[in-house]
Formats: sequence, structure tokens, C-alpha cells
Amino acid sequence: MVTDRPSAMSVGGAAALAAITLAFPTLAQETDLQDNGSLQADNRGFAGPAATTSQLAEDAAPKDPAFRFPAFDRALTPWFDAKQRLQEQTGLQLGFDYATLYQYVDDPLQGQGDDYSSGIFKVFGRWDLVNRNGPNKGTLVFSFENRHAFTDISPADAGFANGYLGVPGTLFSDTEWVLGDLNWQQSFNGGRTGIIAGRYDPNDFFDTLGYANPRTAFSNLAILLNPSIALPDFSTGIGIGHWFNDSWYIKAAVNDANGTTTDPELFDDAFELYKTVEVGWSPSIEQRYFSNVHLTYWHVDEREETGTEESLGLSIGANWTFDDVFMPFIRAGWSEGAAPLYNESYTVGAVYRARHRADLMGAAVNWGQPSDESLDPQTTTEIFYRLQLAENLAITPSIQFIDNPALTPDRDSMAIFGLRTRFSF
Repeated sequence: MVTDRPSAMSVGGAAALAAITLAFPTLAQETDLQDNGSLQADNRGFAGPAATTSQLAEDAAPKDPAFRFPAFDRALTPWFDAKQRLQEQTGLQLGFDYATLYQYVDDPLQGQGDDYSSGIFKVFGRWDLVNRNGPNKGTLVFSFENRHAFTDISPADAGFANGYLGVPGTLFSDTEWVLGDLNWQQSFNGGRTGIIAGRYDPNDFFDTLGYANPRTAFSNLAILLNPSIALPDFSTGIGIGHWFNDSWYIKAAVNDANGTTTDPELFDDAFELYKTVEVGWSPSIEQRYFSNVHLTYWHVDEREETGTEESLGLSIGANWTFDDVFMPFIRAGWSEGAAPLYNESYTVGAVYRARHRADLMGAAVNWGQPSDESLDPQTTTEIFYRLQLAENLAITPSIQFIDNPALTPDRDSMAIFGLRTRFSF
């Protein structure tokens, strides 16, 4: 999940090192929340909901919208049939989407304006090139995006512009064209062990919970991810993951600490690295995606060019799905050093989906102590409702409430009203 974080949150400069991280087999939990889509859902593995393989599976799964527009769906049927044939004949699965986010800041700081909006066009896909019909696939995964702002300041930057230490519109920036994923994923040992080699976002694979997708769920970074982690960006790295049995797993990785969203250049400094290891438990491999408890440790080296000190931390996360439709979640993190946004963070929330519809609603609260000790803690609350208008069209109104914005200590609170649209095709 690329976040376009400022330097206080990012792990800076130009990318390095050929990668390995977890590409376990798809053993998808067939629930309404997970939207298992047979052929399309294959090889989701340990990636979180925002990862390319997970997004492809979710977009391809059938949905039961609140309102049917038969003409709209019929017009797209030949296109989706052609994509399905392409996947069956060649192993290539393609996805396209266009999303927009409009946010209105109530009582903005003087001179900042109150309207912020941005759009993202994304092309993404996976190509099963090795052992396509076997248990140990070899897959090329890729994604490209164009992120463009319609206002002088994008939603990704609206928080800092108005005294909030955070990102209220994750992904929705003005970075223009960016290369996201470009990696090779290979599973072994019947899928219990796997690798990924190339460019990817570690946030899509570590400390992930089943609700965290800025395109389809919450928008605020503090709710989606753990801001006590020195969140890395798209980069290259080394890692491995393995299931010990049907419930316990371990995964670890080393990434270039200087990887960025906007600069895909390889290798700036091989001795400035981001390292992470995670141990997790699920009631079964099939249920890992939405019922999971894990512990994650991370460490990032000092980076001389960006002037960022060495930092480390520990985080825990858990989510559990009840009756296939209701998923509460919690996460907490503690860190040392100035690289992460917070040195202490706690999040609690839940998402709910009606059994026979594709609508999704969620609410969550985060409390965080900034790593800058001169700043007071701040609390972030977000509520959203995603309304599925058609098979491939959704709108998501949301409200964010910030209590005690850390960068403006003389301000008690601020409110942000949002409307996101997403069309996948």
C-alpha cells in the first residue's frame, strides 16, 4: 500500500536489493467478507487486502449491489468475458480502476482552503507463467498508477496543511505516474513456503489485517496501518515465510530503507536497511485472511542522507470474523526513535457487511503519541459506509474527527468529510 508519506513517516531515497517475501498458496476463506472468486482468487497468499493479487480477487468476485443498473452491467459484460478468456488461455489476469476522493475540512487553517480532491488511475495484474495449473505457481505481479490532484493541495497532504499529524486521504496525492509492484512470486513445498522477488510494498505483507484497503474501506493512514512503525514504501528486499502447521506461521524480510514510491532506481546504500519479522496464528490456513493474531518486530537503520535516526519497534494486531459478516479488530504498537510517526499507537474498530449485499460499513478510533516528544497525543476517528451501486461501481461517504490535532496545540478538534468513488473494469 503506497502511502505517499512525508519524510517523518517514510523510509526515504532510492531503492535497492532483489527481494523475497511470502507468496503462499491461495487457501481462501469462502465468506461473504472475503469474496472468494474461484479462478480469480487464486494465490492471494499472505498479502493484505490492498495488495495487487488481493485486489484482483476482490474485483473479480461476484457482488450483490444495493441498486442494479442492468444496462451498465450489460455494457461491460463483453469486456469482462474477454478478460476471463485471456486468463484461462494465458494465465494473465488484468485489472483496471479509477478512483477519486473529495474531502472537505471544516474550519481549515487560515489560507489553506477547505476543499481537497485527487484521482488515481491504476493498471495492475498477475501473470502465471510457471506451473499455472499446479500447486507451486510462478507469477509475475505488476502495477502502475497515475495519481493526480484536482486542487492545489491533495487529500494526502490536507492533514499536515491543517495542523493534523497524519494522512487523511491515503494514496490520493499528486505524485503523477508511479511504478508500484514489479515482482516475481513463487511458492514451494505445496504452497507452505514462498518467495517474492522484485519491487513491492512491505506494508502489503506485514502487520496486515483484513479490513485495511484505502480503495475500498477506511481512508486515514492511522486507521489503515500502524503509525508506530517506520512505514516503508515500495522498495526491494529479502524475506521468507513458512507455515509450520495449519495454524502457525512465520515470515521475515529485509528491505531497502531508502525505497520510495516515486523513484524506482535500484540500490543507493546497501547498509541502510529495513528489517521485519512476524509470527502469527489463525484457526486454520483457510481463515488466515480474516481471523488472525500476529506479533511483528521491525528495525530500520540510521539513514545519513535523510538525517533519520535508527529506530525499532514492536506491534500486535488481531481481527476476527463472526458469522461471515462482522469483523472487529485491534492493533497496538510501541517504538523507539524518530523514524515512525508515533512512538505509541492504539487502534480499535470493526467492519460489517450485510450477508447478501456488497455494502460495507466501518468505524475505528486511533490514539497516538507522536515520536516528537514536544507534541501532545492526538485521537483520530473515522466512520464510512461503502455503497455498491453496481457490480463495479461504488461510492463511499466518510467522516473523520480529529481530537487535539498535534501540530496545532491551540486547536481542540477538526472534522473532515469525504466522498470516494471507485470504478473497476
